[in-house]
Amino acid sequence: QVQVVESGGGLVQPGGSLRLSCTASGSIFTLDVMGWYSQAPGKQRELVAVTTRGGTTNYTDSVKGRFTISRGNAKNTKNTVYLQMTSLKPEDTAVYSCNAVRITMSPDSLTKFPYWGQGAQVPVSS
Repeated sequence: QVQVVESGGGLVQPGGSLRLSCTASGSIFTLDVMGWYSQAPGKQRELVAVTTRGGTTNYTDSVKGRFTISRGNAKNTKNTVYLQMTSLKPEDTAVYSCNAVRITMSPDSLTKFPYWGQGAQVPVSS
Protein backbone atom coordinates (compact mmCIF):
# COMPACT_ATOMS: atom_id res chain seq x y z
CA GLN A 1 0.00 0.00 0.00
CA VAL A 2 1.39 3.39 -0.99
CA GLN A 3 1.47 6.04 1.73
CA VAL A 4 1.91 9.71 0.92
CA VAL A 5 3.21 12.08 3.58
CA GLU A 6 3.72 15.83 3.26
CA SER A 7 5.92 18.03 5.42
CA GLY A 8 7.09 21.61 5.57
CA GLY A 9 3.87 23.52 6.02
CA GLY A 10 3.48 26.40 8.43
CA LEU A 11 2.78 30.08 8.87
CA VAL A 12 4.70 32.37 6.56
CA GLN A 13 4.60 36.14 6.07
CA PRO A 14 3.63 37.71 2.75
CA GLY A 15 6.66 37.83 0.48
CA GLY A 16 8.24 34.92 2.28
CA SER A 17 9.28 31.48 1.08
CA LEU A 18 8.48 27.94 2.08
CA ARG A 19 9.39 24.49 0.79
CA LEU A 20 6.99 21.59 0.97
CA SER A 21 8.15 18.00 0.70
CA CYS A 22 6.19 14.88 -0.12
CA THR A 23 7.30 11.28 -0.01
CA ALA A 24 5.32 8.36 -1.36
CA SER A 25 6.50 5.15 0.28
CA GLY A 26 5.53 1.54 -0.23
CA SER A 27 5.91 1.39 -4.00
CA ILE A 28 8.72 -0.42 -5.76
CA PHE A 29 7.82 1.51 -8.90
CA THR A 30 8.75 5.03 -9.81
CA LEU A 31 5.41 6.79 -9.70
CA ASP A 32 4.46 8.27 -13.02
CA VAL A 33 3.03 11.60 -11.94
CA MET A 34 3.44 13.55 -8.74
CA GLY A 35 1.94 16.91 -7.99
CA TRP A 36 0.58 19.44 -5.56
CA TYR A 37 -2.98 20.62 -5.16
CA SER A 38 -4.30 23.44 -3.02
CA GLN A 39 -7.64 23.96 -1.35
CA ALA A 40 -8.36 27.39 0.05
CA PRO A 41 -11.11 27.87 2.64
CA GLY A 42 -14.51 27.64 0.98
CA LYS A 43 -13.06 26.72 -2.41
CA GLN A 44 -12.58 23.59 -4.45
CA ARG A 45 -9.26 21.81 -4.63
CA GLU A 46 -7.21 22.84 -7.63
CA LEU A 47 -3.97 21.82 -9.26
CA VAL A 48 -0.92 23.90 -8.36
CA ALA A 49 1.93 22.07 -10.06
CA VAL A 50 2.66 18.65 -11.45
CA THR A 51 5.70 16.75 -12.66
CA THR A 52 6.00 13.52 -14.59
CA ARG A 53 8.54 10.74 -14.33
CA GLY A 54 10.05 12.07 -17.55
CA GLY A 55 10.58 15.51 -16.04
CA THR A 56 7.77 17.45 -17.66
CA THR A 57 6.31 20.10 -15.36
CA ASN A 58 3.17 22.18 -15.45
CA TYR A 59 1.93 25.01 -13.26
CA THR A 60 -1.29 26.85 -12.74
CA ASP A 61 -0.99 30.42 -14.02
CA SER A 62 -1.19 32.08 -10.61
CA VAL A 63 2.04 30.47 -9.38
CA LYS A 64 4.18 30.59 -12.51
CA GLY A 65 7.47 32.29 -11.78
CA ARG A 66 6.96 31.96 -8.01
CA PHE A 67 6.66 28.22 -7.34
CA THR A 68 8.96 25.45 -8.52
CA ILE A 69 8.19 21.76 -8.44
CA SER A 70 11.02 19.28 -8.45
CA ARG A 71 11.57 15.61 -7.86
CA GLY A 72 14.27 13.64 -6.14
CA ASN A 73 16.64 11.96 -8.58
CA ALA A 74 18.43 9.56 -6.27
CA LYS A 75 17.31 5.95 -5.97
CA ASN A 76 15.86 6.55 -2.50
CA THR A 77 14.16 9.83 -3.44
CA LYS A 78 12.63 8.85 -6.76
CA ASN A 79 9.16 9.12 -5.22
CA THR A 80 9.78 12.39 -3.40
CA VAL A 81 8.54 15.68 -4.75
CA TYR A 82 9.17 19.21 -3.54
CA LEU A 83 7.34 22.48 -3.97
CA GLN A 84 9.50 25.56 -3.49
CA MET A 85 7.21 28.53 -2.93
CA THR A 86 8.52 32.09 -3.07
CA SER A 87 6.96 35.55 -3.02
CA LEU A 88 4.02 34.12 -1.15
CA LYS A 89 0.79 36.07 -1.08
CA PRO A 90 -2.15 35.93 1.33
CA GLU A 91 -4.23 34.41 -1.47
CA ASP A 92 -1.84 31.43 -1.50
CA THR A 93 -3.24 30.46 1.89
CA ALA A 94 -4.53 26.92 1.56
CA VAL A 95 -4.09 23.31 2.49
CA TYR A 96 -1.57 21.87 0.06
CA SER A 97 -1.99 18.18 -0.71
CA CYS A 98 0.38 15.89 -2.51
CA ASN A 99 -0.90 13.54 -5.17
CA ALA A 100 0.99 10.60 -6.63
CA VAL A 101 -0.21 8.48 -9.52
CA ARG A 102 0.91 5.17 -10.89
CA ILE A 103 -0.26 4.39 -14.42
CA THR A 104 -0.47 0.92 -15.90
CA MET A 105 -1.21 0.20 -19.54
CA SER A 106 -2.30 -2.80 -21.54
CA PRO A 107 -3.24 -3.06 -25.20
CA ASP A 108 -6.86 -2.52 -24.20
CA SER A 109 -6.80 -0.16 -21.27
CA LEU A 110 -5.04 2.46 -19.19
CA THR A 111 -5.49 2.43 -15.43
CA LYS A 112 -4.53 5.15 -12.98
CA PHE A 113 -3.88 4.49 -9.29
CA PRO A 114 -3.98 7.81 -7.40
CA TYR A 115 -2.69 8.27 -3.87
CA TRP A 116 -3.21 11.32 -1.66
CA GLY A 117 -1.52 12.74 1.38
CA GLN A 118 -3.27 14.30 4.35
CA GLY A 119 -2.33 17.84 3.40
CA ALA A 120 -0.14 20.57 4.83
CA GLN A 121 -1.50 23.88 6.09
CA VAL A 122 0.12 26.97 4.62
CA PRO A 123 -1.28 30.18 6.09
CA VAL A 124 0.24 33.33 4.56
CA SER A 125 -0.32 36.20 6.93
CA SER A 126 1.46 39.01 8.72
